[in-house]
Amino acid sequence: MTTQRFGVTVPFDGVPLHEQRDWFAELPDLGYTDVWSSEAGGHDAFTPLALASAWAPSLRLGTAIVPAFTRGAATLAECVASLCDAAPGRVAFGIGTSSNVIVEDWNGIPFEQPYHRTRDMIRFLRAALAGEKITNDYGTFAVKGFRLGVKVQQQPPILVGALRPGMLRLAGREGDGAIINWLAADDVPTVASHVGEGKEIVARLFVLPTEDRDLVRFVGRRAIAAYLNVPVYAAFHDWLGRGDMLQPMWTAWKAGDRTAATEAIPDELIDALIVHGSPQQCREHIRRYVEAGVTTPAPAILGAGDDVRKVVRDLAPVND
Repeated sequence: MTTQRFGVTVPFDGVPLHEQRDWFAELPDLGYTDVWSSEAGGHDAFTPLALASAWAPSLRLGTAIVPAFTRGAATLAECVASLCDAAPGRVAFGIGTSSNVIVEDWNGIPFEQPYHRTRDMIRFLRAALAGEKITNDYGTFAVKGFRLGVKVQQQPPILVGALRPGMLRLAGREGDGAIINWLAADDVPTVASHVGEGKEIVARLFVLPTEDRDLVRFVGRRAIAAYLNVPVYAAFHDWLGRGDMLQPMWTAWKAGDRTAATEAIPDELIDALIVHGSPQQCREHIRRYVEAGVTTPAPAILGAGDDVRKVVRDLAPVND
């Protein structure tokens, strides 16, 4: 059976990264086992975890996710190996396709064959982190004569950011589990069934810690519109059966009417996708994800302002 863990997304918003040392150091005492970074327009995925390796040496360090496109194969292997060397046995590497927005629009890299690129990078990383000298044409890229110069003491689990069946099955077949996000607790069994039993299921959950329902509606609609109009997430929710619910938003968004698009998002979807309410209500909502099959929740805190650290403490596993 996969061990139940409890992570949190880092770094925390509203505080410079160099000032978060005490925050990171406190996390194990609060019951957190992991810290999970992301890479989508803010900090890179590796720097916060490198700091965490020194600031909180008992925590597991996870990336959720690093795009398969935005680093060359050798450079990505070097980044992963360096983190593994800094924190032996405490790294979980999450990789995924990312999206056309991040890969193509922001980085100028063609977003082509995303499934195959992720699969090929996983295969390359397995060989590189094992110390093999690699000359191989993987299909979406080729490597000639590369051997990693860092000896990795313990191979990290490789988790795959996955939405629909193809990537979810890849996560179970060639990865050690899946990283999921932007789904309701009731969606977890559907998603996890494609990964397979005994695999880790990490979920980045977006937490808005307030009982102000107007604020929840405002922030939730903006966040949902920003993500669920991206093609990969639109296809994901269409597959989950929300096509009819979201079609008015998609239609308005494509027509350039952002106001109508956000207004078309129903309250029930906000309640399903955004964890909100009192600290107890937020913990109960997160627990529903765990009961549905998530082995490692990694809450990402939204809109807490100066109260972020209090929210981290309020959501802590020690409170359950």
